[in-house]
Order: sequence, then C-alpha cells, then structure tokens
Amino acid sequence: MGVKRFGPVGIIDIGSNSVRFVAYGGAARVPSTLFNEKIMAALGRGVAKNGLLDEEGVGKTLEALARFRQLAREMRLKKLHTVATAAVRDARNGKAFLKRVAELGLKPRLLSGSEEAELSGLGVISAIPDAKGMVADLGGGSLELIGVARGAAGAGISLPLGVLRVGTEPRREDISAAIKAGMKGRQLKGVAKDSNLYLVGGSFRALALLDMKTQGHPLPIVHHHKINPARLPDLRAILATLDVEELKLLTGISLARLPTLPAAVTILEALIDTLSPRKVIVSAFGIREGLLYGDLDEATKDEDPLLSAALEIGDRLGRFGDHGAALDQWMDPLFPTDSPELKRYRLAACLLGDIAWNAHPDYRAERAVDLAIHGNWVGIDANGRAVLGRALCSAFSGDSGFSPEILTLLQPGEDARVSAWGRAIRLAQRLSGGTEALLRKTRIGLEPGRVVLSIPTRHHELFADSVDRRLHLLARALGRVADVRFI
Repeated sequence: MGVKRFGPVGIIDIGSNSVRFVAYGGAARVPSTLFNEKIMAALGRGVAKNGLLDEEGVGKTLEALARFRQLAREMRLKKLHTVATAAVRDARNGKAFLKRVAELGLKPRLLSGSEEAELSGLGVISAIPDAKGMVADLGGGSLELIGVARGAAGAGISLPLGVLRVGTEPRREDISAAIKAGMKGRQLKGVAKDSNLYLVGGSFRALALLDMKTQGHPLPIVHHHKINPARLPDLRAILATLDVEELKLLTGISLARLPTLPAAVTILEALIDTLSPRKVIVSAFGIREGLLYGDLDEATKDEDPLLSAALEIGDRLGRFGDHGAALDQWMDPLFPTDSPELKRYRLAACLLGDIAWNAHPDYRAERAVDLAIHGNWVGIDANGRAVLGRALCSAFSGDSGFSPEILTLLQPGEDARVSAWGRAIRLAQRLSGGTEALLRKTRIGLEPGRVVLSIPTRHHELFADSVDRRLHLLARALGRVADVRFI
C-alpha cells in the first residue's frame, strides 16, 4: 500500500452562479485542497431574461480569472483545467466571452450538457464508490441528471432548471413536468426509484447545511448527509421566516447564495415527486472532482478513497513512516467479530494512529480527534467519523474528553469496541516505539478469558512496566485478563 502523489493541479470552474479556482495536491485518489477561492458572479442571471451573460457578472468573472491565472502561474501547477458550464453554453454572447477568457492566457473548455452530467456522476463515484441511483447536480443555469451504478456513470441529461433560471418562486408542478419531459425517452426513468438520489451543487449543499444547523446536528459536515424529505416544508418555512442576516449568522451560508435556496427547495421537492428515491444523500464532490477522477488510471480509481487519504495523512504526519497496515494486522486477532465496514474504519484508524505524536502531550488526543471527525474525508458518513474520532481519542489517552454530542453518532456497542481499538493502538505504539519492524517481532491474540501478548525470548527487553500497564488496560477493555508469554 503506497501513496501515489500528484499535482499540484488546478481547476477553474466557470459556473452559472459561482466562479471558483481550486488547486489540489497530495494523494492522487483523494487530493487535498491546497487553495480554494470563489466569487458569486451570477453569470447566468441574464440568460433567462435576455439570452445574454450578465454584464456585471462578466466583468467580475474576468477580473477574478486574471487573478486566478496569476496565482496558478506562481503555484507552478502541472495542469490547469478551465471549464465553463450552462450559462456560457446557452448565452448568445457565450463565444465572445470565451474569447476574452482565452485572451487572459487560459484555455477554456465549454462542457456540453451531457459532459457536465457525466463529470458530476464521476465526482459522486469518486467520493462514494458504491453509489447507486441518480445524481442531480443543481447549478445556477441548469440541472444535470445521470444514473450511477457499479462504479460507472450512464448517459446524462441537462435541463434548463438552474436556480437562476427558474426564478425566485417557481411552481413545483412546472418543475416536475419539465423533469418528466426531459427524461422522456431516456433510460433514466426508474433509476432512482426506491434507490438513492445524490445531490451535487452549492445550493443543495447549502440546503443540507441549513437542515443540519437548524436541527442541532453534532457534526454539520454536509458530505453524505441524508436529507429527510419530510424536512423540506420546515426548511421552506425557516427561509421564509428568518431574514438573510439571521440565516447567515446561523448557518454561515453566503449572502449571495441564500436568495436561491427557496428555489432549490422547490426543485428538490419536484425531484423527489418525480423520482421517488428511497434516500436523498448529499455529495461534496461534483464536476471538479469528476475531472480529476476521470484522469486517473483504473488501478488508482479502484482504491478506497478513505483509506487512500488516511494513508497519505498518516505517512506525512507519522514519525517513522507509515506502518498502519501492519498495526491493523497485528491487532486483528483481538477483534474477530468486526464487520467488514468496521474493519475498514479500524484500518483507517491504524493508518492515522501516529498523527499527533508531535503535539503537546496534553493536546495529542484533541488534535487527533479533530482531524478524525473534521477531516476532509470522503467514503465515510457521520457515524464513521465518530468511530474514527473515538478510536483515536482512546489511542492518545483522551477518553475523558471525548464529546458527548459526537458519541450520539455511534451505534449501540460501538463506543466500547472502538475504544478498545484505541487501547490496542496505544499498546502497540509503546511496545514497538512506533516502528513496524519491532511490532512484527511480537503477536497478540485471544484465549478463553485472556489477552495474550507473545514476545520472542531473544527480544524480552521489549517488555517493560509501561507496556504492561497498557496491556492490562486493553485486557480490561475487552473484559479479560492480561497474559505475557516469552516464546
């Protein structure tokens, strides 16, 4: 298991509502964001009115693009994608605008509706490899729909139903009728029925944040958040009741984004009416991540995004190089009943098991937990983040300080189990000094009523009082007694 590094690579995304520049680096499978800046230019505001890109928006966009071009040059990016979507595609002055973009030294690519849908689908697959159902990407100028299953995206469509296109008070029946008409004769009908609807785009992410903040969710990270359709009337009422300043203070959503949210609620209601999904799931990944994912070789695409990211972070922050996989193998005999998903989380915890060593001892647990629950992970939901955080809290001896609110995200029985993972990691790091070679000289396992640590006699000096204390704490966590054997 190795870290495939790439970048830095940049993407300029000229959308109908926002224009964004993101630079990526780190691990190829799940790149880290090195820089992220956007402006809310509302380029597509004028397209619905007069078929032209908004003049003020064009000016803002060109100013921003000149800045982004200069930043990209100084960052020495290996590649810079510049893509434009629905507003530029549909505007009568779109070609003239792209010419002005090219004069800045950029090479803009105008995406077709089907390309935009495909990239959105690939972005969701990148973040949720087992995604199955329909992806709906809501922008300012358009709504893309595409089916995803078995790691692939089907043939998608683009509909002129963006939040700037439909106006501030669209009729739900009209939106539903337009979606049905757009899907007629396509293979999209029934793709989401009793399956999943994945939501992509800034307006949908903002709705998810509003949903989480107004319910007091203990971990308001929108990726993989499930929106209950029954909540939509409540969200509409909140948007109608609170003024934009109150909403911004409550949620952190930008003032430029907030006026589009009532339309986003209506579009989502129409999607649910038309598609009848079983679950509605928000994805933080979309077109930009789809572009990066599409450039990967097949072997890299097949990597688990959570484990790839954890490996990269663990390798970068660990003391003596990554040995998380060896650590997971060493402690595996202690947890024979872990489910496949728990085993996956346990490996991620082991890959991250040395990340806070250089913090002050009193704050190591706090640093590790913060990264685990707030890290820019994908391929994981809120429960998984809580599992990682609880395990690393125990690994860095911070059991008493773990958030009671985050504990509510754990399933029954998980607290004790993943705390024991942490104690096993803590024992292993003390026993081996954080090195793989010494860890592999020992083994640990279960016998009736016992946790047995076996150490070769020729390496008996590895055993010390500090190791003995941690072994007893682990055994107690597993409801057993400790036993040390020299073999």
